[in-house]
Amino acid sequence: MITQEDLPLLQKMSHTLGFLCADMVQKANSGHPGAPMGLADIASVLSFHLNLAPTNVDWLNRDRLIFSGGHASALVYALLHLWGFDVSMEDLQHFRQLGSKTPGHPEYGHTQGVEITTGPLGQGVANAVGMAMAGKYAQNLFGREIISHNVYCLCGDGDLQEGISYEAASIAGHHQLSNLILIYDSNHITIEGQTNIAMSENVAKRFEAQGFEVISCDGHNVLEIDSALSRAKDAIKPVLIIAHTTIAKHALSLEGSHKAHGTPLGEEIIKQAKQKLGLPPESFYVPSEVAFAFGLLKERGELSFKQWHKQYENLPQIAKERLDSMRNPSFEHITYPTFEVGESMATRVSNGKILNAISQALEGFLGGSADLAPSNNTHIHDERDFPFGKNWHFGIREHAMAAICNGVANYGLFLPFCATFFVFSDYMSPSVRLSSLMRACVYYIWTHDSIGVGEDGATHQPIEQLSHFRAMPNLLVFRPADANENVACWEVALDSKLPCAFVLSRQNLPILMPYTPTLKNQVQRGAYILKDTKDALITLMASGSEVSLALKACEKLIESNIKARVVSVPCLDLLLQQPRSYVQDLCKGSAVLAIEASRGLEWYAVADRVIGMDSFGASGQGEGLFAHFGFNVEHIVQVAHELIKQS
Repeated sequence: MITQEDLPLLQKMSHTLGFLCADMVQKANSGHPGAPMGLADIASVLSFHLNLAPTNVDWLNRDRLIFSGGHASALVYALLHLWGFDVSMEDLQHFRQLGSKTPGHPEYGHTQGVEITTGPLGQGVANAVGMAMAGKYAQNLFGREIISHNVYCLCGDGDLQEGISYEAASIAGHHQLSNLILIYDSNHITIEGQTNIAMSENVAKRFEAQGFEVISCDGHNVLEIDSALSRAKDAIKPVLIIAHTTIAKHALSLEGSHKAHGTPLGEEIIKQAKQKLGLPPESFYVPSEVAFAFGLLKERGELSFKQWHKQYENLPQIAKERLDSMRNPSFEHITYPTFEVGESMATRVSNGKILNAISQALEGFLGGSADLAPSNNTHIHDERDFPFGKNWHFGIREHAMAAICNGVANYGLFLPFCATFFVFSDYMSPSVRLSSLMRACVYYIWTHDSIGVGEDGATHQPIEQLSHFRAMPNLLVFRPADANENVACWEVALDSKLPCAFVLSRQNLPILMPYTPTLKNQVQRGAYILKDTKDALITLMASGSEVSLALKACEKLIESNIKARVVSVPCLDLLLQQPRSYVQDLCKGSAVLAIEASRGLEWYAVADRVIGMDSFGASGQGEGLFAHFGFNVEHIVQVAHELIKQS
């Protein structure tokens, strides 16, 4: 507990920290000085509450600290440096420069100590809820002796205006996540000015209604901050600390101004402000007593780690093996289901069987749906619900669901999946983008993949979504043609160590091929010849439900003495990564016609012509819609003849 005697040191710590951030922004001539300076008092006190071990950065029982306002990254890096992480003073001096460890927004895997990549506002709040959910579930698996940490999240007015924070807080309150502490930097400032130009709600009552304990404090009174943090750690429900702060604290004429949000303060203001506070004028100055005080976090953390490690060593061997298998999962012992050629099954149904097979082999494989588990086929059999089992009910909250899963993935024990209808993936896109940026292993299950949805109409029929997600780097999008190809797609996905999406049919599809060990190798290259004809004049390429249609069209072409082949493309992303020679080997110099019930413009990278969607869908039976929009044998054959004549 902080006492009156500690106040001079705490004041010097916060002043040093705030102007270290101001110096970083000034040298870069770019960045956000206001929030870091306003948060400097809170961050200084927080240093005495956090349980981190900079020399054991992957310690399972460490506290997690997330900066939802990623624009305040100067504060992140300054703290990591002062706490003893691998962030040097030189790194701070290269803030926002190409190739530095200190980019404009914190990036997971790029800078040691950064728990997750937060860019769009509100994401970090949902990420923190995900980490708190992961921690709560892990605690139920292994006990409080092994899992007892807290998840802290620093957020601001912008984060709480974003709808994702409301969704995430609703889940946190519902599950009474007592390991979650949100610290709200309430400075009443956004880029355009005072928050009251667009926001007038009572935030405290909002969070109380969602099941939070709400604590208010003066964000510049270190004794009040210390008391609030101590109360929060003892709470039996999630906590929102409303810290009333002033943006750009101590920045003279810019103190309290929205102009300090995203613009350097200017050398003269920094110089005068330092002089007023009794700080030396030089940039990047850290007094030895301040460095020592911040450095105590490292010493306390290492001691806590050693104490925890003793408890870990006393675990039964079977418990240690479980933990190790979850942290380093092996996919060799998964017994996948088998599917008979000639049967008919929607890929959403086969996928449900595959999910259960993976879950049986991998204790850390878990997830759920946005209130659509019966339709998405994502229920894990013989499992309880969160927080005691693998079935996680996200409610109708797609945006938060995806961001929560990013937090779960980065927690370090689990492989999460989440599901909804493909058309609603639009709500998830910002979080999927961050998964891809981080290479976080989240598995997205998107069913009802095309106009085959049928009667629900254009609002529920995804058209442009495939193109959008295929354009996203580091994301593998699988659209399997049948149940056995679906198995191979999962084998490739798990090995990839990347976020992956499975785009699956509502309607039944014929099982076209038996599963063989070579199928995985074929899927690894994104595409393979499913039906070959020597000296074919045309190659029909397709994914998902259109593969069986391409096979029927191929037969019709052959009946009319037109030699044709069919190439199944379960993952166009992987195909486009192959050497051009591989595509040439698949097509053998023939004309190429791609068939897919989506916008499909990306197919022109490998195809001469595309039969795709040029409009939104319509309401009607799925088979009728396919014929209406040209996805039938007759139209494919007609276009194939035209393409051959042009070649």
